[in-house]
Amino acid sequence: MVMPIKRLRIGDALLEEGLIDEEQLQKALQIQKKTGKRLGKIFVEMDLVSETDMVEALAKQMKIPYVNLATYLIDPAIARTVPEHIARRYQLIPINKVGNKLTVAMVDPLNILAIDDIQLMTGLSVKPVVATSSDIGTALDNAFGADSQVSNLIEDLADIGKEKESLDNLDDLDAELGENDAPIIKLVNLLITQAVEGGISDIHIEPYEKDLRVRFRYDGVLHNRMNPPKKAQAAITSRVKIMSKLDIAEKRLPQDGKIKIKVNGKPIDLRVSSLPCQYGEKIVMRILDQSNLNVDLTKSGFEPESLKRFNRALEQPNGILLVTGPTGSGKSTTLYSGLHRLNTPDVNIMTAEDPVEYNLHGINQVQCRPEIGLTFAAALRSFLRQDPDIIMVGEIRDYETAEIAIKASLTGHLVLSTLHTNDAASTVGRLIDMGVESYMVATSVILVQAQRLVRTICNNCKIEYKPKPELVKSLGLTPELLIKLGMKNIDLNNLVFYKGKGCEMCNNEGYKGRTGVYEVMPISENLKEMIIQKKSVTEVRKVARAEGMYTLRESGLRKLLLGTTTVEQVTSVTVA
Repeated sequence: MVMPIKRLRIGDALLEEGLIDEEQLQKALQIQKKTGKRLGKIFVEMDLVSETDMVEALAKQMKIPYVNLATYLIDPAIARTVPEHIARRYQLIPINKVGNKLTVAMVDPLNILAIDDIQLMTGLSVKPVVATSSDIGTALDNAFGADSQVSNLIEDLADIGKEKESLDNLDDLDAELGENDAPIIKLVNLLITQAVEGGISDIHIEPYEKDLRVRFRYDGVLHNRMNPPKKAQAAITSRVKIMSKLDIAEKRLPQDGKIKIKVNGKPIDLRVSSLPCQYGEKIVMRILDQSNLNVDLTKSGFEPESLKRFNRALEQPNGILLVTGPTGSGKSTTLYSGLHRLNTPDVNIMTAEDPVEYNLHGINQVQCRPEIGLTFAAALRSFLRQDPDIIMVGEIRDYETAEIAIKASLTGHLVLSTLHTNDAASTVGRLIDMGVESYMVATSVILVQAQRLVRTICNNCKIEYKPKPELVKSLGLTPELLIKLGMKNIDLNNLVFYKGKGCEMCNNEGYKGRTGVYEVMPISENLKEMIIQKKSVTEVRKVARAEGMYTLRESGLRKLLLGTTTVEQVTSVTVA
């Protein structure tokens, strides 16, 4: 009795959405009567609707959420809550688990028998959502297929000869395998494809004593992706090293390489790093997707006044503009955005990078190679003979690079670069510690900007709550600070904060996407004098704040009050 209801629902849904007409519905029902096929499949085969259109219409009719599994990161452990043969029989896959509730993506969410079976099998309450048959099939292949493929590869390698069973020999064997007969190749390609399609920034392949772990970094947070068999470790490592043109025989020293591939017709660069650890080589692949480069500074999270200060510095004819922060804080993206704004036909822009992360048309980019003597300092010297107007140096790491950068800025060039410091004020001291004279720092540096990235609240499950008074006090929120942040209309006694409840759209994390918090410190005449006198970091910061600088914490608090991020994110990346 379930099938007639289902047919009517699909037909009604498609009719209501205007995707089919009554005549087409009757024709499909006749075909269904002869063949016994599912009505939805018949609609797709008749080329009346796409599978996605049909499922979305069905979901809307039944008021059951539709989930696009192609962009959904599924924990393999959750996917395997239901045995593979059951999942394939019913065309479903578990995608999330919160408490005793299991969210299951299904082709047919009206299949009560399937839902009852899963509830009895797992002891969990099932929440059905709708997904396409092809997406569920792909997700099941990803969840159940990878490990079996790797295991089969290991068995195949073992059969070649007992003398080649050791892990040390797997590297050489892998180099000889062809594209068509190597499941290990398919596994690595699958990992990269999933990561690119899922908006992942980094892939970590980590060896331990008894297991191998693969993790994806999404929105700055690492998530466990899969645990291939330990025996596959050397083969996986070799495959990645071969793709990135690294020496597979060298296992004692760190190596860096690059992979250029196409995923769904889109060119992708991967920056690869191998590091010898206790139980093998750890591999990290940083995904550099040209289409993900945000060159619009207005969408980066800058406060209006901070952005004005940054843009004002970019408009200067000469001087050094420094962006500081830890690895992964978005420094390179900020510099690329600045270069994009400056990139006009009438200026000569040159960059020295290690590595070149994004290719920018109209800008001369140099890949530094320290092993052959092409360091940042060497590139800078050559730049000065190339008639540049604007220079970007990937990072000022030593006195030699700092000295040449300063000389370039003092001879009429605008220089952009990065440093690794905790905040804007301490950057001055870092340069002096490198050996640069304080008066040289004062006369050359025009702006220092520190930045961090915080996760943003998922708009789909955003809820508000009233914070406790002690929390407000611990954050340092005062009427004076609210005025400085341009939020004087907010009542401290009736504050409202926001957080994400968790939903399918954000993988039940409550966060989706990231934004920046910024500390922008222009070097004013007062600060120049303080730098020359080698005043302390505390004194420099105090004067900068008096001149209107937002600290990282204040920038974070402003985003907290605006409902962009949470208390936990602000306190995790900034200090009071």
